[in-house]
Amino acid sequence: MAPQRRGAPKAPEGSGAAERRRPSSTKSVRAPREVQRKWLRTSVLGACAVLAGLLLWSSMGGDDGVTEVLAHRGEILPGRFIEVPCSEDYDSHRRFEGCSPRKCGRGITDTVITRDEAQRIRSIAEKGLSLGGSDGGASILDLHSGALSVGKHFVNLYRYFGDKIQTVFSEEDFRLYRDVRQKVQLTIAQAFGISASSLYLTKPTFFSRINSTEARTAHDEYWHAHVDKVTYGSFDYTSLLYLSDYLDDFGGGRFVFMEEGANRTVEPRAGRVSFFTSGSENLHRVEKVQWGTRYAVTIAFTCNPDHGIADPVFT
Repeated sequence: MAPQRRGAPKAPEGSGAAERRRPSSTKSVRAPREVQRKWLRTSVLGACAVLAGLLLWSSMGGDDGVTEVLAHRGEILPGRFIEVPCSEDYDSHRRFEGCSPRKCGRGITDTVITRDEAQRIRSIAEKGLSLGGSDGGASILDLHSGALSVGKHFVNLYRYFGDKIQTVFSEEDFRLYRDVRQKVQLTIAQAFGISASSLYLTKPTFFSRINSTEARTAHDEYWHAHVDKVTYGSFDYTSLLYLSDYLDDFGGGRFVFMEEGANRTVEPRAGRVSFFTSGSENLHRVEKVQWGTRYAVTIAFTCNPDHGIADPVFT
């Protein structure tokens, strides 16, 4: 049998030895506990401060990858253009002399479309999208093809709603849409030194309405980085007309040009036009919308007349 270890003899109750040991034992336990409490309070306060900062940054639409703002929401830009080297994307497509990009870049202007025109254009989007809307966060309205998000699918609004469309839209709506398209087309032509008549509207050209609702299908996942010329082979020049204001109408949702080691962002404001050549030199994405609703219209142009589409007609 293994030898048993005997404990230290207990001091008799009430003895001076026991009484003398108690105070020193209490102090030795109390000191570490006080240190732990102070450390815990400091840690909790620090974590709360970090969390509050992250929530604020998120609500402001922050993105730690954005290193430069090309266009602030409070600026009114008569025109800003940044030239960048063209990618090789255009070499695999038929070239059209005097139109296909030789000069590449991106531009922003706030003086081509007025805020009043932007509000009226937005009302067209609101009327059309009131007929449907995606179950997820991104809804599409294409007046050219008739495509409209409804639930998890698309319908042709002209066939689906028939004559009801004439009670939703007006001839003036379509006239304004055409006038705005022409102004944007002329702006792109002037910026890139080409003839406006060499540009053709192409598909998809569409309204978008984005909110913070969770994505339900791949069509709702608008935030992935992409190249328009790769996604849509017909695109040569892409433009966006913003119809709502960053931080007033929505948070997040900024447009981000992605470059190695540096992202450059455009903060939407109603009436602002952002345009760029559609190749890999302008890889881009849109930040997730954190709150509110973001409206815009994408207007795309091609140099190939075979890929051109007509303006929508009110009938």
